[in-house]
Amino acid sequence: MISFYDELEIEDFEFDEETQIYHYPCPCGDRFEITVAELIDGEEIARCPSCSLMVRVIYDPDDFQDGNT
Repeated sequence: MISFYDELEIEDFEFDEETQIYHYPCPCGDRFEITVAELIDGEEIARCPSCSLMVRVIYDPDDFQDGNT
C-alpha cells in the first residue's frame, strides 16, 4: 500500500506552460511534480524529486483526455 503525504486538488498546483508540469511546494523545500502527459495517462501521484514524499492528485481525468490543461 502506498502512503501519501497528502491529497491535493489539481487546482492547488501551479502550472508551468513551458515545461507542461504541475508543481506544488514540498516540505523538504523542493516541489512535488506531475506532468500533463502523466495526467493524460491517468497517473494520480505527484512525486518530489528530492525526497521520498508523494501526494495523491485529485482531478477529473476527462479534463485531460483532449489535451486541455
